[in-house]
Amino acid sequence: MTDLSPTKSDNFTFGLWTVGWQARDPFGDATRAPVDPVETVHRLAELGAAGVTFHDDDLIPFGSDDGRRDDHIKRFRAALDETGLTVPMATTNLFTHPVFKDGAFTSNNRDVRRYALRKVMRNMDLAAELGASTYVFWGGREGSETDAAKDIRAALDRYREGIDLLAQYSIDRGYGLRFAIQPKPNEPRGDILLPTVGHALAFIAGLEHHEMVGVNPEVGHEQMSNLNFVHAIAQALWAGKLFHIDLNGQHGPKFDQDLVFGHGDLLSAFFLVDLLENGGPGGAPAYDGPRHFDYKPMRTEDMTGVWSSAAANMRTYLLLRERAAAFRADPEVQEALATSRVAELAVPTLADGESYDALLADTSAYESFDADAVAGAGYGFGRLDQLAVEHVLGAR
Repeated sequence: MTDLSPTKSDNFTFGLWTVGWQARDPFGDATRAPVDPVETVHRLAELGAAGVTFHDDDLIPFGSDDGRRDDHIKRFRAALDETGLTVPMATTNLFTHPVFKDGAFTSNNRDVRRYALRKVMRNMDLAAELGASTYVFWGGREGSETDAAKDIRAALDRYREGIDLLAQYSIDRGYGLRFAIQPKPNEPRGDILLPTVGHALAFIAGLEHHEMVGVNPEVGHEQMSNLNFVHAIAQALWAGKLFHIDLNGQHGPKFDQDLVFGHGDLLSAFFLVDLLENGGPGGAPAYDGPRHFDYKPMRTEDMTGVWSSAAANMRTYLLLRERAAAFRADPEVQEALATSRVAELAVPTLADGESYDALLADTSAYESFDADAVAGAGYGFGRLDQLAVEHVLGAR
């Protein structure tokens, strides 16, 4: 086994809100005290992380005056300088304060929508100042509990208006930010707009500056809808829109659990790491951005358990990366992939320059094609799956 100590080159990042979660839930009060963002920066650096991300309210308590705001930023920046951690991504909290109870960009109240845009613009200024390259939008309150309360077509108009305005703001200020929309189907709203990666990709296509907007999928957000997260990431890569990714664990369709990465559907996590690390041309990494962990330490844990869980995310990823490399290097796996004709799918169905007229003239494609004989042959997918399981379990 190779060294599983994370380094900055692994590009692991965490949100302040992850290890800083006080473990308050709808049924119980906090079980942990607040964590100073400066302490978080230093502890994550000690664990081998490369960067830290934040919502505006994670770093600067809501309602802080300008003087206190400047003090918080100064302390945070000093911690970054001392540790070498970067801020690759930032986002805005548009969901905690009661003013956003009916959404931010899509609130029925126009004044709330205008306030939300100003709140985002102010934090975009800070994100750019700290060197962030990606700005995430999670519309956690953009939705409804009853179809009578929201004109969804108008809401999507307002959503588009907000993203278009903020994109133009970034362009005019020269910030160079890329935007990433984070889908989620429900919770805290009954139904959230842009619930899946597919919904988000369709929405992005209609934006004025669609080229600078991508997606930030999260494991649990797709899996809580019983969807295949690996497929979602593959489609985002196919569209050239995987701008950021949130890694955690989830046990199927239930509430958003935010488990440690790999502590849910382990086989899916294995195939995800394999896709990210080996799914590019010639087996190169398919994604070169941060491996960002958006999880919550168990409510039962003290701060020792919190930092241990942060380390567990990185160790699990590194273990799966090692297992994926072994899977790809295994001659038996290579033979099984060939038997299953996996690489053949990359060959165009029509030959170079072939037209539908040529296809119609090719009798081997239909008239003499022996469908029964082809149907009788197996693909060997079960063997491939077993080989993957054995590699995950370290049996090969």
